[in-house]
Amino acid sequence: MRNEDPAPQATIDRPQFGFTDQELASMDTVYRDGLLDGRVIVVSGGGSGIGKGIAFLCNRLGADVVICGRTEDKLVAACDAMEKASGRRPMHVPMSIRDPDGVDGLYDAVFDRFGKVDHVINNAGGQFPQDAIDFSRKGWLSVIDLNLNGTWWMMQAAAQRWREQGVPGNIISIVANVERGMPQAAHTCAARSGVIYLSKTLATEWAPLNIRVNCIAPGVIESEGFRVYPPEALERFHDANPMKKRGDVWDVAEGCVYLMAPSGDFITGEMLVIDGGQAQNGVVWPAGRPDWFGGTKSDQT
Repeated sequence: MRNEDPAPQATIDRPQFGFTDQELASMDTVYRDGLLDGRVIVVSGGGSGIGKGIAFLCNRLGADVVICGRTEDKLVAACDAMEKASGRRPMHVPMSIRDPDGVDGLYDAVFDRFGKVDHVINNAGGQFPQDAIDFSRKGWLSVIDLNLNGTWWMMQAAAQRWREQGVPGNIISIVANVERGMPQAAHTCAARSGVIYLSKTLATEWAPLNIRVNCIAPGVIESEGFRVYPPEALERFHDANPMKKRGDVWDVAEGCVYLMAPSGDFITGEMLVIDGGQAQNGVVWPAGRPDWFGGTKSDQT
């Protein structure tokens, strides 16, 4: 059952947020069993958070799932949990999407094992909350390289292989709400905006190759990723959307399946926003709302 409590119970030690493995294994879904039978799906950052939720659902629906990420222990633990839930063990590949050679190695391994890839879910990424004026050069470059360049390497390498084989493909990139800017996350706003408009461009360029390219923009989604934010920010994250609640990883996972299933066959170049109306209503201040905007960083967002 999903957590419908609108306000997170933040504590100083930042408890684990999101669903347990047992909950991911038994969550109700609107999709029928076997919907993704025979499909090979690569999920970057699939060892935790939103990526893990996506991988769990795809595995439960019959897909051959491949997860990748930098921390092998997380990948192995996620594969163990999915195998326990479905009897099918996903493939895992430890690597960094920042490394184009590592991306090539990932796809080589997947094609060697399965002979194809049907869908690529670009979920890997990361950022930290900070006023833009205080970004270090290293911090800026790190976020841009991971969220923009890494996503591009994953997209291009897949598309080149699909073109070589003469087969269709589908790319979904998990981005962010950027229409109104992202105060205290300017680095990821810049990178995710790049991915969004890159995706719109590629959707046109790659249409003759029968490759679809779309994005999903989550709002406040409760997952392990909440641990990077201070408790005072977590207490008010839900106030940024008119529904006054947090989303969860299952919301995003089911959105991904919608774009992978036959329901998404005529959708390309689009961005599916899953945010409870946040894009029309509010701004999240992940490090606390400044005095200028009617709050103090110590006690408000």
